[in-house]
Amino acid sequence: MSVATARAAGPAPMSRREVLEAMSGLLLGMFVALLSSTVVSAALPRIISDLGGTQTDYAWVVTATLLALTVSTPVWGKLADRVDRKRLVQTALVIYVVGSAAAGMSESTTFLIGCRVLQGIGAGGMMALVQVIFTDLVSPRERGRYMGIIGAIMAVGMISGPVLGGVITDGIGWRGTFYVGVPFAAAAIVVLQRTLHLPPRERGASKPDYLGTALITVGVSVLLVWISFAGNQFDWLSAQTAVMVPVALASLAAAVVVERRVSDPLIPLELFSNRTIRLVVIATVAVGVAIFGASIFLVQYMQIAHERTPTESGLLTMPMVLASMLASAGVGQIISRTGRYKRWMLLGSVLLTAGLGLMGTLTEDTNLVLVGAYQVVIGLGMGMLMQNLVLVAQNSLGFDQMGAGSALVAFFRSLAGASGVAILGAVLASEVTSSIAAGLAANGIDPSALGSGSGSLPDVRTLQEPIRGIVEHAYGSGIAEIFLFAAPVGLIAIAAIALLPENPLGTVSGIEAAARKAEEGGADDAPEREPGGAEDEAATAGAYGP
Repeated sequence: MSVATARAAGPAPMSRREVLEAMSGLLLGMFVALLSSTVVSAALPRIISDLGGTQTDYAWVVTATLLALTVSTPVWGKLADRVDRKRLVQTALVIYVVGSAAAGMSESTTFLIGCRVLQGIGAGGMMALVQVIFTDLVSPRERGRYMGIIGAIMAVGMISGPVLGGVITDGIGWRGTFYVGVPFAAAAIVVLQRTLHLPPRERGASKPDYLGTALITVGVSVLLVWISFAGNQFDWLSAQTAVMVPVALASLAAAVVVERRVSDPLIPLELFSNRTIRLVVIATVAVGVAIFGASIFLVQYMQIAHERTPTESGLLTMPMVLASMLASAGVGQIISRTGRYKRWMLLGSVLLTAGLGLMGTLTEDTNLVLVGAYQVVIGLGMGMLMQNLVLVAQNSLGFDQMGAGSALVAFFRSLAGASGVAILGAVLASEVTSSIAAGLAANGIDPSALGSGSGSLPDVRTLQEPIRGIVEHAYGSGIAEIFLFAAPVGLIAIAAIALLPENPLGTVSGIEAAARKAEEGGADDAPEREPGGAEDEAATAGAYGP
């Protein structure tokens, strides 16, 4: 065989065993991040009640993590294109664990929210870097074969988390839910060190984009804080709004100017000239609002509207998680075999929208079997969409932009999720407050009968009739409004995916591309190009292709 032929053939792909060994630490790290998040979800109503928090605090405990995750994700992604990815993912894991351990010592919701910010920074690294490193190990065409494994890990973390969180909360107290992931995290760091071997990366010579990073952080943070508090802590039309909105918009506008001018921007704006990236971002925003913004309140519905314990509420969310796992694994295998993904993503967006609409019919009296059936519809949609949106985006990117491009999708998903939680949390707080006030007035009951006030998150176990029934009705109908509010957003995802071009999935992994580049004396795997229309996307697919 000639040298030219050998180079054309490229390095042999990694065997399944080699890929699984390299993935083991990543999957364990992902499991830790998911477990540490979901194990707390079942305990949140109890946590907020014990710490004397309000419905706004409940939303902020979730929003703080998503906010930190959102603003840190582009930074992690940019670093992934410049420095050692294994060290980065280990660093993210350490940060996440430190935040979790500190959260377990919380004596106030303010301190807890601060710890959740630290957790979010670490989670931003885990969520961005695992997806990027996966492109080093497996080509887009083969990635579906491993989605079943990723789906199983996610399912174990998501299913065991609420159940374990409920058991810990009912048994030894909610503080234990923040410590349970520490031994798993230590194991993940060790396994990553032993099994993950990536080719060295050239450090970028350009100056880091400090100004762009600061402007994006300020703009996004102020915007989300305003969304969270407007209509609750202060009026939508208020002095606070008059200050916060202009500051947020000015910061983001300045960030766009900076990102256009710097040599190595945090968020390369030329990515938006790629039609696939634009449509994936739109669909990701819609899916993020629908999934994060609505489903985060499902446990709250179970515990308050149906008087379920944390353990029971965790078990009652299993239908959605199991359906998501099965859909992700099954559709992933089909996509790897056929190379066709658009039809499944379109079906997933339809199912997700329909499921949200069905959940909008909930009341405090809805049969839990029926609630489980609605969850299955949502879960199937989630499983067909979440990983495949990332896959499609990565398939349209060159290897030199994989970190920034993957982080861009994660950034908008997190931004949408944080915005969704904040907006829907404000809507729920308003609906619940007015419903409880009306119910108490109709029964001639003084609002002080609720103890800490109608604005606090109630513990229905301590309430007597008819107050208990009033509270259950308020949360049952209020959370149904949340799902109805999110359902139309799914239509945006349907439209974006319908317009998505279906390009061939590539067959070259990042490690193989790096090896080819080394063999060819540093030449790029694909010619330099600016992502743009269908011709540029076809060129990208060709760069990944045989």
